[in-house]
Amino acid sequence: MRAAEERLQHVVQSSPAVLFTLHAENGQFGGINWISPNIETLLGYRAGEVLGGDWFLGNIHPEDREAVVNPFFTEIVRNNYFSAEYRFRHKDGSHRWIRGEIRLLRNAAGQPAEAIGSLADITQRKQLEDQFRQAQKMEVVGHLAGGIAHDFNNVLAVILGCCQFLENDVAVGGESRELVEEIYKAANRAASLTKQLLAFSRQQILRPMLLNLNEVVTEAVAMLDRLIGEDITVKTSLQSRLWPVKVDGGQMNQVIMNLAVNARDAMPQGGTLTIETSNVELDETYAQSHREVTAGSYVMLVVSDTGSGMDEQTKSRIFEPFFTTKETGKGTGLGLATVFGIVKQSEGHVTVDSELGTGTTFKVYLPRHETAATSEDATKVSTSAPRGTETILVAEDEEMLLKLASRILSSQGYAVLQAGDGEEALQMYRAHAGPIHLLLADVVMPKMSGRQLYDQLSAIQPGLKVLFMSGYTDDAVLRHGVLESTTNFLEKPFTYAALSTCVRRALDAM
Repeated sequence: MRAAEERLQHVVQSSPAVLFTLHAENGQFGGINWISPNIETLLGYRAGEVLGGDWFLGNIHPEDREAVVNPFFTEIVRNNYFSAEYRFRHKDGSHRWIRGEIRLLRNAAGQPAEAIGSLADITQRKQLEDQFRQAQKMEVVGHLAGGIAHDFNNVLAVILGCCQFLENDVAVGGESRELVEEIYKAANRAASLTKQLLAFSRQQILRPMLLNLNEVVTEAVAMLDRLIGEDITVKTSLQSRLWPVKVDGGQMNQVIMNLAVNARDAMPQGGTLTIETSNVELDETYAQSHREVTAGSYVMLVVSDTGSGMDEQTKSRIFEPFFTTKETGKGTGLGLATVFGIVKQSEGHVTVDSELGTGTTFKVYLPRHETAATSEDATKVSTSAPRGTETILVAEDEEMLLKLASRILSSQGYAVLQAGDGEEALQMYRAHAGPIHLLLADVVMPKMSGRQLYDQLSAIQPGLKVLFMSGYTDDAVLRHGVLESTTNFLEKPFTYAALSTCVRRALDAM
């Protein structure tokens, strides 16, 4: 018996769960009459503080109490077992998620005699579940936003292109010219919004390069004065010998600007905006509590403010597109969603720490790259519209965009063949008597992708030059193997000059 008691004592002491018993008599349950000492480790209470009375029921979170108490008395008598997950008040006032299980023991007459139960802390599991659900929700919304933005970009490309043609046909200073210019401005604004949607959904075009993040911060800070106002003080703390990261410099500048604007709006009476950079190591413990993170070396960008802060409900939704706490007309709700998308597409992650009245801190983590940084940028597009006389085969399934691209190229002197999909383009190529100098193809088309079309044509005509175009780089585009060289890629919506320049560049490439 002594050996059995000692063994039982060791089991109780080594168990991560708290064990307890309840007195049961005549179908009535009393308070806890015994509990294992590790209750202090789990919830901060000493064993003597929890015996008897209504300690247990009184500390269940008010929102969970009804879902626990009522089913307990029904199920424990019927099934001799009850389990539930609920929030329970720690002695320090905070709440922990607990999984409680109770089994009912009956005497020889079948009457309830005693209940034996356990309490286990499942707070971390609940946090991971919440993160997973949030990630799933963001993924679904992201796909929806990206799909809408991609289709809308085709329409915007037509509007922008037609406006540029109209500008050449109407008199400068006239009312018609002013209307055309207003349409052009509105279309450009719409294009900017779709870019933010694509950034959130991680489907926009990124041109990453190795760079020092301090250079991006320094450039951004130089532009902040006119953006955030004189009543906000900007401070920086940039670590020297910062590790290089591989990101799109322009997009990271957008991240900083969006976070700065968010901070400005949280400090209407003025305050301090602090931007910091540092090298950090994220260990396995951190990765386990942030399921999207891989342990390793990161460069951390911190943007913090002394503003009004956020409550938990607001904080849980800040990265959702179109969610905003601002007045109608004061914001699109895409600023922080854009930050989220750019950081995720850059293989990093972003966290937020905020409480009402204490300000907000955003931390952006970008993975370290070993190769030395470079500032080379070969993606700039000339504002002029170079001409040519070559023959170009245009394959685009959006009819309006096909006509617009063909009209732009024809006006620049090129001979243009129009195809509504890959199969039609292939047939047109075979039927054409003369040489074709360039294939201009949409990436994703019905029947045959732009890449598949190019592969078949280049097998017939080795060395055929190609320029791909698309409104987004979703996995579908990557699967088609298009982004092997960003110099032969045109992002939608494009302008008259951008199309002309990229076509000329593709034709002149060695």
